[in-house]
Amino acid sequence: MFHAEVNGVRLHYRLDGPESAPVVVLSNSLGTNLHMWDSQVPALTEKFRVLRYDSRGHGQSATTPGPYTIGGLGNDVIGLLDALHIERAFFCGLSLGGVIAQWLGVNAPKRLNRLVACDTAAKIGNPEFWNKRIATIQTGGMEAVATAQALRWFTEPYVAKYPEVVETMKQGLLATPADGYIATCEALRDSDLRESIRRITTPTLVITGAHDAVTPPADGKFIAAQIAGSKYVEVNGSHLSNIEDSTAFSAALLQFLSQTEDR
Repeated sequence: MFHAEVNGVRLHYRLDGPESAPVVVLSNSLGTNLHMWDSQVPALTEKFRVLRYDSRGHGQSATTPGPYTIGGLGNDVIGLLDALHIERAFFCGLSLGGVIAQWLGVNAPKRLNRLVACDTAAKIGNPEFWNKRIATIQTGGMEAVATAQALRWFTEPYVAKYPEVVETMKQGLLATPADGYIATCEALRDSDLRESIRRITTPTLVITGAHDAVTPPADGKFIAAQIAGSKYVEVNGSHLSNIEDSTAFSAALLQFLSQTEDR
């Protein structure tokens, strides 16, 4: 694991897989860290160099003063690619990472080979939704939201069968700096890509958990409908579908990233 100074922030990242292979970047969701992608690494490293990083204010990356913007978080990705001398990459992001994916598709197409937006939306929630969560954390800290948020990430049957996974994700959420979490909530609150994503020309895949209550399938279908030629896949999971249905998720991701033909 390494750190890079990017746009005034110290970003934590990890590289796995063959050094000569094409690079795929994996971008974490709100309140998680790069380990949320652990299940995908074995399959992806058969063909790709996997670059995972902790978004600003998350994991072992530094927390800078807010508010943040999705554009700023997207530029962190570009800065990390520059720091590692990576001209072009495949990019896959989930939830927050999926919003960053869409921003990159609109604003940095020359840096992308293919794009995957997972369990996300072009516009997540509304100001009231985000302001309520921000106020709750400002009053009670991360403890005030951790249990409820972790449970929303998975279906009830999965929670009952794999409580240790849910607990691990909850602990990761509790370890997220409150200031970084709040600043990222502000970025999501203020972001609306519903119109601009129509300009995306990079080959795009949208993956959604069929039981996702946070960003339901309708949100993923909307994204796919706006991006000409994009593909849409549903897997059997909730918001962190890459964990809950990791086999199907990884298979869909690997199949799409491995395609070489143009749309």
